[in-house]
Amino acid sequence: MPVFTRFRQPPTPADEPHEEDTPDEAPEGREPDEPHEPDVVEPEDPGEAVEAAPAAEPAARTADASDAPRPARRGTWRTWRTWRTWRTWRARHPRAALVLRRTTTVLAAVLVLGALLLPNTLVALEPNRFARIPAEAVIAAVLLLCLPRVARRVAAALFGLGLGVLTVLNLLDMGFTEYLGRGFNVVLDWGLLDDAQAYVADSMGGAAAAWAAVGAVVLVVLVLVVMALAAVRLGELLAAHRERAARGALTAATVWMTCVALGVQTFGVPVATRSASGALEAQAHRVADTLRDEAAFAKEAKADRFGATPGAQLVPDLRGKDMVFTFIESYGRSAIEDPVTAPGVGRTLDAGTKALAAKGFRAKSGWLTSATYGGSSWLGHSTFLSGLWVDNQQRYRTVTAGDHLTLTKAFRETGEWDTVGVMPGVQKAWPEAEWHGLDKVYDAFDLGYRGPKFSWSTMPDQYALEAFQRLEHGRKRDRPLMAEVILTSSHQPWAPLPRMVGWDEVGDGSVYDGIEASGVEASDIIADSTRSKEEYGKSVAYSVTSLTQWLERYGTDDTVLVFLGDHQPLARVSGDGASRDVPVSVVAKDPKVLDAIDDWNWTEGLKPAEDAPVWRMSSFRDRFLTAYGSTPHPTGE
Repeated sequence: MPVFTRFRQPPTPADEPHEEDTPDEAPEGREPDEPHEPDVVEPEDPGEAVEAAPAAEPAARTADASDAPRPARRGTWRTWRTWRTWRTWRARHPRAALVLRRTTTVLAAVLVLGALLLPNTLVALEPNRFARIPAEAVIAAVLLLCLPRVARRVAAALFGLGLGVLTVLNLLDMGFTEYLGRGFNVVLDWGLLDDAQAYVADSMGGAAAAWAAVGAVVLVVLVLVVMALAAVRLGELLAAHRERAARGALTAATVWMTCVALGVQTFGVPVATRSASGALEAQAHRVADTLRDEAAFAKEAKADRFGATPGAQLVPDLRGKDMVFTFIESYGRSAIEDPVTAPGVGRTLDAGTKALAAKGFRAKSGWLTSATYGGSSWLGHSTFLSGLWVDNQQRYRTVTAGDHLTLTKAFRETGEWDTVGVMPGVQKAWPEAEWHGLDKVYDAFDLGYRGPKFSWSTMPDQYALEAFQRLEHGRKRDRPLMAEVILTSSHQPWAPLPRMVGWDEVGDGSVYDGIEASGVEASDIIADSTRSKEEYGKSVAYSVTSLTQWLERYGTDDTVLVFLGDHQPLARVSGDGASRDVPVSVVAKDPKVLDAIDDWNWTEGLKPAEDAPVWRMSSFRDRFLTAYGSTPHPTGE
């Protein structure tokens, strides 16, 4: 008697499988991507089976409309063919398919757990941080086990996307902490990413900046997509092994709570953790604090101790003096105290003190705590000049949009000084000039430089100072001069560096062509902490030498120089946990200028003592105005 069997024929477009026909979950022990299908018994005589199939067809067919061919859904046939190809390969290579499935699952678990345990600082990025139980993983597993298939997949994908976003934020925190000494602010700091790209372009070229930007975008997209797929993969695996997964989640929750109660630690860190939710909570608090701070600072900026002081009562004790306020990029406390940089910078400051003394100049020096660290120099500049603590971009926009009196503007308000700015780092429109109180600004294109750039710095400091002398300080004028000068040669990455040339040889800057070409490449030192420190020390010594030699050469009996650093260099140079202190010096020939600040107890000379007074940078404006005879007339109180 012949054996008749029913063959499953490949579906046609009209009879293709629908999603609702697929089982909700795989049977126990089967991977979620292995849909169950009935076993097919092979016929003893294939020919008989083929002949029998048509005979049974009329009985199977009815005139019922429900048996009419269903319209094919777009793209399903191609999807089915791809799935069928995969099943065919898996049937032919079962061992390789099993290895691939298990490898994919392991990688998905590593990605998800790694994202949950990833710290937000490079210092904390150690193996022991990943030997812990994250509470978020236990909660997510329980939630996914309770949901039906569609909701489970949606929830898993959203959970994965959230982990991807958290991973990106943690990576941004790492970068910002390394370079700026603080975490990434999702409200304020997106604009700084453009500045970072511009910095890379200036330091390493436009092509490197373009590839870096493309790479960053691709990395973010990959993190988001891969993390979502990994979470979905694990969610389906939990559903495929529901009972075992439920027991595992219960066990993990019990262990987690026990470890919390007993304070169990491994390798010096708690076993139980909720670092991922803690990181999100910290970001949320950061956003809330930023929004509250915006309104509070706007009110604070309206209160000004000298805001209503008439011009005649501002700095009367400095009448007739040529005032020069100079910022030296990244000139921080570490330049004077770090064992690698201190010897060279210390010798430069000592030599400068002696050389200036031979010309009749004296100096006093102290410390100021900057509002920024590692970068964002404009925050340090505005804090020093305004007397307000400007430590983020929102505060900077608020204060520069208002009429708060700046130290430099105070000189213009008197009507007794011409005010100019020398800004070799400014390469685009700079509307803040009015807030600074500057009648004339010389940017990177106004100083007549025809030489090469030195990494980020558009020109050597010696050239910028010589141009300042030629264009403004050396000119005959009816009124004294107040100048704000920004020196940029000590800007990271500190390679290649200029060197001193004869002041009569500076010319249009062409003399620096050979110096730049023979210098160290930025790529040679950027990842080497020791070499970065060495080159950083050389850059500070160059900037200080340029400034002190300019004063020796061109200073007069009426020249008063105030110079300081705007912030410490990044952590790779200043060290983890370094202070935000920067040196500040006042230099003059007229003894009355320094006698006026005797009660500041600053150190004699250009190098402040380790125990010299440390003030917040925002306090300098009011102390300076008071020391030189200004009368307070408050506003906004």
